[in-house]
Amino acid sequence: MVLSVNAKQFIISSIMKQFITAVLIILFLIACQSSTQQPAKDAPKSNTANETAATDAQAVTLTDEQFRNAAFTMAAPEIQPVNKVLKVNGHIEAPPENRQTISFPLGGYLKTNHLIPGMYVKKGALLATIEDVAFIQLQQDYLLSKSKLEYLEADYNRQQELNKTQSGSQRTLQQAKAEYESQRITNRALAEKLRLIGIDLDSLSESNLSRTVHIYAPIAGYITKVNVNAGKYVAPTDVLFELVNPSETHISLTVFENDAAFLQRGQKVVCNIPAKGNIQIPATIKLITPDLNESRAVEVHCDFDIPVPDLLPGAFVNAEILLGHQPGYTLPNEAVVKWQNEHFIFTEAGPPKKYNMMKVEVGNSSNGRTEIKTSIPPGIKVVASNAYTLLTMIRNTPEEE
Repeated sequence: MVLSVNAKQFIISSIMKQFITAVLIILFLIACQSSTQQPAKDAPKSNTANETAATDAQAVTLTDEQFRNAAFTMAAPEIQPVNKVLKVNGHIEAPPENRQTISFPLGGYLKTNHLIPGMYVKKGALLATIEDVAFIQLQQDYLLSKSKLEYLEADYNRQQELNKTQSGSQRTLQQAKAEYESQRITNRALAEKLRLIGIDLDSLSESNLSRTVHIYAPIAGYITKVNVNAGKYVAPTDVLFELVNPSETHISLTVFENDAAFLQRGQKVVCNIPAKGNIQIPATIKLITPDLNESRAVEVHCDFDIPVPDLLPGAFVNAEILLGHQPGYTLPNEAVVKWQNEHFIFTEAGPPKKYNMMKVEVGNSSNGRTEIKTSIPPGIKVVASNAYTLLTMIRNTPEEE
C-alpha cells in the first residue's frame, strides 16, 4: 500500500511527539529520585535539638565522689526583711548663698580687669574698675541736690518761725514745706543710686568727683567665669564675673519618677565620689523637689553628715539611698553566683545529683542574704553553699562541635 506524502508526515510527527514526551518523563523521574536521596547530614538541625543542647549546657551532673567532696547544702527561698537600696547619680553643688553672679547696675567701660578663672579672691577684694561720664553727672546731681536741700530746709524753718509770730502767711509756709519735702526725696534717691554703684557719700565733695567706680568681691571664693575684658562697654544686664565658695557644699541627686514615691526627708544616703578616691561618705536627705523636671525626675538635696573639704561643685557622685527594711524572698549570699555580668542560682533537678543553672534578677544584700526578684516555683530546692563549684564545672565543660 502506497501512502501519500501527507500521511507520511503525520506519522513522523506523531512518533516525534511520543519520543519527546517519554524523554521528559524519564528526566523528571531521575530528578525526583536524586532529591529524595540527599544525605541526612545536609538537612538543617531542628529547633528541638538546639533547645536540648542549650538545656544540657545549663545543667551539670555530679559523680558520687564529686557530690561527696562538694558537700552541698540545700535551701528554699525565705521571706525576710531586706534593706532596700536605691542607686542613683548626682553631682556636688554649692548652695545659692555660696554662689555669686556679678553685674554692674549702670552701663560703663571696663577700665581694669586682672581676673582669670580659677583665681581665689577674698571678700572685699578689688575685681574691676569701670568708668563713664554718667558717674560724674550722677555725683554732680547729688551735690547740687544736697546744696539745694540745705537752702530749702533753712527757708522752711524760717517760715515756721514767721508763722508762729503771724508775720508770714500760711500759704508761704505750705509752699516752703512742699519744696523742702520734694527736694529731700530727690536727694535720697540720688544718694541711693550712688550707694548702689559703690560711691562713699561721706567722702564725696566737689573736690573729689570721680569718673570711675570700683567693683569688689561680695564673698570669698574662686572665680569661675570671666566674661569681659578691659575696654569693653558693659550694660546692666551683662554678667561680668561668677564666683563660687566651695567651703560649704551639698549633693544634688536625680531620682526618676518610678522611685520618687519611696523618698522621705531624713533618709540616709551613702555617697561615692570618684574624684575623692571612691571613699564612702554618709549624708542625709534634706529637701525633695515636689515636681518633676523635663527628664521625669525629681531633684533630691542632701547634706553631708561629716565635713568634706576640697569638693569641687559639679563633681560626679554615685549614691545609694537607704529606703529601710522591707520583706522579700532571699537566699544565702553563697547561693548566688555571677558570670558574664549576670546572676545565677542552681536548682535541684529530677535525676539524683543533677542541678540546673537558673538565671535570676537580684536585689539588695544584707545580713548575709541576697534578695531574689525572679519568681522560683514552690518546692524547688536551691544549692545554698559552694554554688561556685557547679559554675566552675559548667564553664570547664568542653562544647560539642
